[in-house]
Amino acid sequence: MPSNAGTLIPCLPQAPVHASAGLALFLDLDGVLAPMASTPDAVVADPRRTRILHTLDHALEGRLAVISGRTLPEIDRITGGAARSAAGVHGLQRRRRDGSTATIEPSAGVAAAVEAFRAFAETHPGMIVEDKGVSAGLHYRAVPHVEAEALALADVWAERAGLVAQPGKLVVELKTPGADKGTALTAFMGEPAFANAMPVMLGDDLTDEAGFLAAEAMGGFGILVGAPRETAARYGLADVEAVLTWLEAVAMEAQPA
Repeated sequence: MPSNAGTLIPCLPQAPVHASAGLALFLDLDGVLAPMASTPDAVVADPRRTRILHTLDHALEGRLAVISGRTLPEIDRITGGAARSAAGVHGLQRRRRDGSTATIEPSAGVAAAVEAFRAFAETHPGMIVEDKGVSAGLHYRAVPHVEAEALALADVWAERAGLVAQPGKLVVELKTPGADKGTALTAFMGEPAFANAMPVMLGDDLTDEAGFLAAEAMGGFGILVGAPRETAARYGLADVEAVLTWLEAVAMEAQPA
């Protein structure tokens, strides 16, 4: 069991810089590599972020992957194409280091969930509906007072359409069953580039807990970004700036002597 599972720790210890012993990094995007924004499209590429990812990928000899709720094209847009290994839509899409991809077949219920979300959004201006093919997303960051209604609607359609409800930070997603960030991390660890490495997952949201658990089960650990909460992560970093600074330190430590 993860050391912190079910425990609210006021302040998680600072994440150590373990690089020389075969570290493998798995990074969430929004809230970890990029600040949260009012809309998904408002998050854009950043030269520092892209440079750090390129440097890490080289220093870690390819043991780097971005695992996000966004689609693969969105991951590429925001990272400047620096993430050769990437998993999108919480693991439902996955691109291996060699460029080949694996995508779980979309559930037939996703289309109906998208329409239900759109009908709901029409009565609540400011909401954003995303159709990701394998999932339907409902963002209510601009109208946080509708959270209870949004989550209730998602629960209804999860049962009706045979989907998985995935709550996040002022967003809820109805996704095709069959994968999460933990299964994505585990799949990457089965590839040659990641073999025998120690997995470390960085995440900020409830969707990242599956990744923390998978990393811990395979001899690594999770790093929670942001405010303390109940988590399976062992370590913490305060915010995106702290993450980027930590990643720069990891890259420097991992450089060949």
